[in-house]
Amino acid sequence: MGFDTIIALDLGKFKSVACVMNTATRRHGFETLDTTPLRLHELFTAHAAADAARTLVVVEACDAAGWVYDLAVSLGMAVKVANANAEAWKWRKVKRKTDRDDAHKLAKMALDDELPTVHMPAPPKRQRRRLILHRRSLVARRTQCKNGIRSIFSQQGLSERLPRGTKAWTKAGIAQLAAEAKPLDECAIDDLWRGRLHLELALLDVLHRQILATERALDELARDDAQVKLLETVPGVGTRLAETVANCLDDPHRFTSAAHVSSYAGLVPKQMESGTMKRIGRITRHGSTLLRGMLVEVAWMVWRHNPWAKSFVARISRGMKLRKKIAIVALARKLLVILWAMLRDNAPWRGPSTTTWLPSPDEPAAAT
Repeated sequence: MGFDTIIALDLGKFKSVACVMNTATRRHGFETLDTTPLRLHELFTAHAAADAARTLVVVEACDAAGWVYDLAVSLGMAVKVANANAEAWKWRKVKRKTDRDDAHKLAKMALDDELPTVHMPAPPKRQRRRLILHRRSLVARRTQCKNGIRSIFSQQGLSERLPRGTKAWTKAGIAQLAAEAKPLDECAIDDLWRGRLHLELALLDVLHRQILATERALDELARDDAQVKLLETVPGVGTRLAETVANCLDDPHRFTSAAHVSSYAGLVPKQMESGTMKRIGRITRHGSTLLRGMLVEVAWMVWRHNPWAKSFVARISRGMKLRKKIAIVALARKLLVILWAMLRDNAPWRGPSTTTWLPSPDEPAAAT
């Protein structure tokens, strides 16, 4: 396999276990150490082969995998990041599973070239992807806060005082809600709901300002990003989806086909075969939740604003309302393939003809 030494790490928040294996003899030993850059640097330099490039570092995908990857690469070592969700890695019917067992299994699978791996983007890409994910987390918290406010009024039987729909979150709507609120330390026992409302409105304001600050930072990064500008030429695709696709896919040439990139986002149907039985189920939902969620959200907008998308959804749904969500998920998959092809070929958007826009055979069976 071209390596003299394998250093496999089971990374923990505070303590990690390393399995150091000689590839020629398969002899190995273990070492427990603190999960810090200094201690890992000492581990790598102490056990590296004479030629650092003939040392393979193996880690499991986790929060710490990024900086460990960067540290090993800076020392000239090869690195593999194991996909913990792959079937080959999963533990089944074992009587013992320890940190040492994890590290040893990583080393053995890497030695036998059976280790399922994930792509590791460059540090700037990882930082930007984390910011994109953080914005989505803030939006989810804001939605939770809005639902909490609605719940407060419902609990008091005062739902009629709450402005309907999105009107509740306009300036006038927020002012109307604030008129019902009161600082918690000024509330009597019967008015504690007003204190809770006051807290929720304060939290909503903070979240709104944080989302705006995050979006300003993302817009600044997107301003000079050629890939984002390219994807924004698709009608209905805005900056948020364009930057998500560009950063999640990273290098578009690492995907070999449309099926490959669709599988990466978990937008392909499950396949179950046994003997003469063959079934197509719901989508796998494997891969990036961030990417898949953004694609499905934007697919609704693309469907509203693009004739070819309307034609595509009509073909998939066959005029049945119950199949509309299935068709939107299929459209999200098709949209991802289009955006990937644009990045791969560095080609601008060319709208397909509505008369020739036909679904691939497996798309009608894909479900949410």
